Amino acid sequence: MLSTLRNAWKVPELRKRFLWTIFLVAIFRIGIHIPVPGIDTSYLSSMTNSGGLLGFYNLISGGALSKFSIFALSVSPYINASIIMQLLTIAIPSLEQLSKEGEEGRKKIAEVTRYLTVALALIESTAMIIGFGNQGIFDTDAVKYSAMHDIRKWGVIVTGILAMTAGSAVLMWIGEQITEKGVGNGISIILLYNIVSRLPNDMANLYEKFIKGATTVTNGLLGAVIILAVLLGMVVFIIILSDGERRISVQYSKKTQGRKLVGGQSSHIPLKVNTAGVIPVIFAGSLFSMPIVIAGFAGIQPASGAGASFGQKILKVLNQNSWCNFDSLGEFKYTIGLVVYIVLLIFFAYFYTSITFNPQEIAMNMKKQGGFIPGIRPGKPTTDYLTKILNSIILLGAIGLSFVAVVPIFFSGAFGANVSFGGTSLIIIVGVVLETIKKIESQMLVRNYTGFLNNKR
Repeated sequence: MLSTLRNAWKVPELRKRFLWTIFLVAIFRIGIHIPVPGIDTSYLSSMTNSGGLLGFYNLISGGALSKFSIFALSVSPYINASIIMQLLTIAIPSLEQLSKEGEEGRKKIAEVTRYLTVALALIESTAMIIGFGNQGIFDTDAVKYSAMHDIRKWGVIVTGILAMTAGSAVLMWIGEQITEKGVGNGISIILLYNIVSRLPNDMANLYEKFIKGATTVTNGLLGAVIILAVLLGMVVFIIILSDGERRISVQYSKKTQGRKLVGGQSSHIPLKVNTAGVIPVIFAGSLFSMPIVIAGFAGIQPASGAGASFGQKILKVLNQNSWCNFDSLGEFKYTIGLVVYIVLLIFFAYFYTSITFNPQEIAMNMKKQGGFIPGIRPGKPTTDYLTKILNSIILLGAIGLSFVAVVPIFFSGAFGANVSFGGTSLIIIVGVVLETIKKIESQMLVRNYTGFLNNKR
């Protein structure tokens, strides 16, 4: 990987792309430290450090949410808009037809995605301002939220909504500029940098708890070895999970065009083991964390014991910080939430793959092009065969994804290893790095190719 980056830096055009990417990321990092006026950031710091959905959003925003900066929404509105458009493209025939019209169709879909991103940013910023406002996020010296007629209060609200919406739009523009003139996918690069920027603090927390805080030097060294082994093992496993695929051989029959006999090539259909990526983890995590966040706005916190209500116990089950606690049987029983979490991961893996990968459409396209799977008849038998293979692959990928997601939760609950990154973060880091390296290699291959009119090397 390092040799690829070193060789890419030697190419003038690629070097310009690297520098442009670094410049835009630097602008983004500066914007993270620009807070929305009239906000008490100390309140948010305590909430985002507690984990859950807010902790995850703070992670992917690079700490912008805890500072409640103009970039607090990060790229989540764009990601949500892209997922919604992807689902609508499958559900709405006109959008599906538009996606098949080539470059012009993709430009129109991208334009609609931008407008949807701004709309989602406006909705999310309004919900966050009002929701956190009810919890006392506003600086009491600047404005009193309880006074609904206070002009200054409404000024803070409107300013905050507009600033966060504009910040999300600027991030979308930065991401598109990186994709067009920089290196790799811009949104992925921003997401990667946000997560990586939080790793030094997490490593420092692990050092303070398990190495520096160890009773003996031997225990400290053993803790360091275990931490490194778990991290390296997780990275290797995620690489295998991300790159693993099942290749189904496809043979194309020969046919006569004029006086020529064409066709007869052999190809394959690559079926990724982790077909859904990190989407199941995000969906399941959001489904679990959303009730906790909403209840927090209403002043209800997860609790256990005789004095806790039924609703507080349910919130306790949904709270990831309550799982894998082996201190007592009364606390360990809340780990049933982890079982439900794994079931949801598997369900969303099947659900998302079913709406993004259509075996019937692939079988029809193969039949039209004269292709067939050796030993399988074209048409419905091919569809049934692809569906059978796909279901087994999805199950294998979902189990692997569940393992990646559960391991950090287990160590957090059993040993108190509270860090901001988890299985989802590691999957994003590994996936983005591999994707970026492949794009750099492809660009280097194009530039080193010797054509008919250029014999220079």
